[in-house]
Amino acid sequence: MPFQKAPLPLAHALAARGFTAPTSVQAAVLADDALGRDLLVSARTGSGKTVAFGLALADTLLDDKDRCPPPGAPLALVIAPTRELALQVRSELDWLYAQTGARIVSCVGGMEPRTEARALSAGCHIVVGTPGRLCDHLKRGNLNLSALKAVVLDEADEMLDLGFRDELETLLDAAPKTRRTLLFSATIAREIAGLARRYQQDALRVDTVGTNTPHADITYRAVLADPPDMTGAIVNVLRLEEARTAIVFCHTREAVRQLQAILTERGFSSVAISGDLGQNERSRAIESLRHGQARVCVATDVAARGIDIPDLGLVIHASLPTNPATLLHRSGRTGRAGRKGTCVLLVPPVRRRMAERLLQAAKVTAEWTAAPSRQAIAQADAERLLNAPFLAVPQADAATETTSDAATAETAVQAAPAREVPALVQQLVANRTPEQLASALISLWQASLPEPANVRVITPDGVRGGTPRGANHDSPREREHTPRERAAPMAGSWFRLSVGRADR
Repeated sequence: MPFQKAPLPLAHALAARGFTAPTSVQAAVLADDALGRDLLVSARTGSGKTVAFGLALADTLLDDKDRCPPPGAPLALVIAPTRELALQVRSELDWLYAQTGARIVSCVGGMEPRTEARALSAGCHIVVGTPGRLCDHLKRGNLNLSALKAVVLDEADEMLDLGFRDELETLLDAAPKTRRTLLFSATIAREIAGLARRYQQDALRVDTVGTNTPHADITYRAVLADPPDMTGAIVNVLRLEEARTAIVFCHTREAVRQLQAILTERGFSSVAISGDLGQNERSRAIESLRHGQARVCVATDVAARGIDIPDLGLVIHASLPTNPATLLHRSGRTGRAGRKGTCVLLVPPVRRRMAERLLQAAKVTAEWTAAPSRQAIAQADAERLLNAPFLAVPQADAATETTSDAATAETAVQAAPAREVPALVQQLVANRTPEQLASALISLWQASLPEPANVRVITPDGVRGGTPRGANHDSPREREHTPRERAAPMAGSWFRLSVGRADR
């Protein structure tokens, strides 16, 4: 069994989930010198931190029979910065501790507090929640921390960035002094180190990544695009990559709302996640991504903190991150658990130097390219069609084979009973030429795909070209351009001025 040092119920749960070997952070918390101690852990996004602190808690929560005692006041408290991350942690711990008799309760904003209060009063072993909601239950007497044996701070750096220091200190001060404190953070900044000195005793320092180490499984690309072409560039990147699931990051809620509406209008199955949505709406959006009902998620940084979506193959930065940590965190939504991913930064030419400094600070090497053209997308579509799995299906199995590609064509075949498919095939072959059948297949294939946008191509050396925006079926927003953008490039020299935002 790969997790030999883990309790048997947890090892069985991990094996059932397909975990073949522990990640570096999971191996570190299972080491002999980590048992029963406070831990100060820095590990990157997607490294298996949730399972890691779940394993680290086991020797504190389980008895000699690898079972949890009868439920009462909580024995462990896990604090996460956002609702989505807290609910995700609760889901992970549910299956990890399923065979131990553990009862796990979540307390997050946006949910009915009276339901949570009843769950707490009924007794539990682990409470997972956000700082504000946990403090609210503590003040109302619903959360009893007297029996607490361990506290976990997940994404501690993000909680401090979001201004939750007072709430964290309230919860930690209310917990017994003898409890364990497990602090997990992407980086150990000065504020995190200060929190550790105040609330941890003889903590074991675990650093599995070093400082600002980017994901090795992520390919970075920087795409140059004029500001009015940004939406079209996003559309074309999505079309060129054709990732099973993608996430697009924007700075503001309004930008999220507008972009998601445009993508939906263009034929992408998309959802939005931002702070102005209710918790139920955000949960439904995440579930639709995980179940394949939606392909693209448009989100703000805070709302998407900690989201783990399987098969997320593409991350697009519609707006440049403000710092290297945000870049690495956003990009870390893909390339998880050994899977490969692609990260694309959309960069206006005037902000190229800023993007280069950002990439350098994050120790990331990106390939600079132009926005994908309609021709490049058409070529990629042709290659995908020629290599489509459904074309390789033997005739006898064609009635039962299903695939997400060419959904319209499949629907037509599946509408007939399986026994009639061979007869339909014979009739089509007898009454149509191969060219007619191939043409019909291509038409159905193309009808199922969103239309690419017309964008000006800006090569990394600054040469501009391509069809003017609005030439073919583009939305009114994309047809808008200023006289300056219509003008031909002028010969001359470029000068850089130190001019602030107030001077526009």
